[in-house]
Amino acid sequence: MPAEFQNFDIKNERAAVAGRVAALRGELKKRNLDGLLVPRADRQQNEYVPASEERLAWLTGFTGSAGFAIVTADKAALFVDGRYTTQVRDQTDTKIFDIQHLVEAPPEQWLEANIKAGGVIGYDPWLHTADQAEKVAKACESAGASLKAVMDNPIDTLWRERPAPPAGLAVPHNIKFAGESAADKIKRVRAELAKSKAGALLVTDPQAVAWTFNIRGSDLPHVPLVLANALVPSEGRPALYIESRKLDNAVRRALEEVADVRTPDDLARDLDTLKGKTVRIDRASAADALTRAMTDTGAKVVRGADPIAIMKAIKNHAEIAGSRAAHKRDGMAMVQFLAWFDREAPGGKLTEIDAVERLEGFRRETGKLKDVSFPTIAGSGPNGAIVHYRVTRDTNRIIGSGELFLIDSGAQYQDGTTDITRTVAVGAPSDEMRDRFTRVLKGHIAIATAIFPESTTGAQLDPLARVALWQAGLDYDHGTGHGVGSYLSVHEGPARISKLGTAPLRRGMILSNEPGYYKAGRYGIRTENLVLVIAEAEPPGAEKPLNAFETLTLAPIDRRLIDARMLSGKERAWLDSYHGRVMEEIGPLVDKSAQKWLEAVTRPLATGYLSTDK
Repeated sequence: MPAEFQNFDIKNERAAVAGRVAALRGELKKRNLDGLLVPRADRQQNEYVPASEERLAWLTGFTGSAGFAIVTADKAALFVDGRYTTQVRDQTDTKIFDIQHLVEAPPEQWLEANIKAGGVIGYDPWLHTADQAEKVAKACESAGASLKAVMDNPIDTLWRERPAPPAGLAVPHNIKFAGESAADKIKRVRAELAKSKAGALLVTDPQAVAWTFNIRGSDLPHVPLVLANALVPSEGRPALYIESRKLDNAVRRALEEVADVRTPDDLARDLDTLKGKTVRIDRASAADALTRAMTDTGAKVVRGADPIAIMKAIKNHAEIAGSRAAHKRDGMAMVQFLAWFDREAPGGKLTEIDAVERLEGFRRETGKLKDVSFPTIAGSGPNGAIVHYRVTRDTNRIIGSGELFLIDSGAQYQDGTTDITRTVAVGAPSDEMRDRFTRVLKGHIAIATAIFPESTTGAQLDPLARVALWQAGLDYDHGTGHGVGSYLSVHEGPARISKLGTAPLRRGMILSNEPGYYKAGRYGIRTENLVLVIAEAEPPGAEKPLNAFETLTLAPIDRRLIDARMLSGKERAWLDSYHGRVMEEIGPLVDKSAQKWLEAVTRPLATGYLSTDK
């Protein structure tokens, strides 16, 4: 049974909110604090955090991957983004927490409008970056209040059943998957330091640590990371700060060939040696506590993007080959699942959890699955309209006829990370469902077939995915694509396809292509493939190098939901070609029953509705 279904009771968690908020207010009063900031964060700003760091979930009941709470003596607000506007109201007590939009009405605005002059707001400097701390400090100042660092988090005092910190072993990431040695990666990092004339780089993002030193771990759910920091000087050996219990002798010896292996407690002492040096830190992941410590030692701290982020995002030949192999394997599992689903769902007994468990089962049958890359989103009917819906025993429902079923899932294999979403009709879809599905598909194809200059950003491409929806007065409240790691996080920076995507898309980057549409209380639609940025043949007279996307994901798109009359000839040709490739590459890998099913569902499109053409 997938872990996300175990020991999770929405009703009990929601009922506990009032008592926990009351207890927190009592603790704040003891400490002469008028409020507390509670981010959904750990010390390294990971997207997925260890169970021991789920303070926001403990306090509010909200389990989404992005959130922020503010609790004062008489008010409380919980901030979430557009993915979680429905989920948050199901999980928390809205009589206690005022629900706010994390992006449109950020916490700083709420602080300015709601805290009293003279008030003291506490924050844990290990759970905020320096940038975040400065923003909220400025908001407090505007309101006539002050922000105070609290090194011992008040929630930790109250959380009596707090889980133990993770203690999984670090494991080597084989060179055949990594494609480059740790020693060579460190040389590249040093070259970047030389360009910026920095004396050292403090590496606080565990993904960057894992990539640089070619190690993986199991400290976080769904992301094969070991929680560690590193210090890479411009001269001399790097230092890796990792708990000794996470290293066996073989891994320690391998790491000691390229770095000094030290404990996390040694980091504070080593920061004292940076006096007078220019030290680069990652603006996105470095805790304010570390910035404070370095500033106190007399180091010149330069906050900016970690140079490792872009190195990691541009996959080398081995990582690209691994991703292609992983997607072929994953496509086999997906086709087996979709064929099974098409047989079972019309019976009226299949539940969302049944689907999640069976899909994970097909992936495990490959013999290569390490973990799912995120908790599977499996929403039928109205649950599909919840963008990051997480099925539990309480919310599980039977998948009914006449509904749409949205399943967004992914896998972690040693050679690659996958992420795919398919929306499937159960019974006859309505004309409106076909219209919306086809508009989403048009946006998906627009991204898949885009040709763009090398300096293009994700923000410039994002509108292509939305035009068909905009023409009908529709849209979706999430990005169109995110970067994907190589046996690392399924959500990787710095590039993304979204209104906020400012990083140029570079050859070798892997991103998602996932436009959608969601009708609250009715259904959700999303079609997602992963794509690789590649070089495009330049036409005569081209003045700039051109890039394009290679689609990596291999699984059919439900033709029953397509109104082919809405597609152009080029769009139909793309879909027919894609389905032909799926059949050619995946057909020989699946069993005879699934192969027969796949042959039927990948036939070329015909003009009109395809509700009975199967």
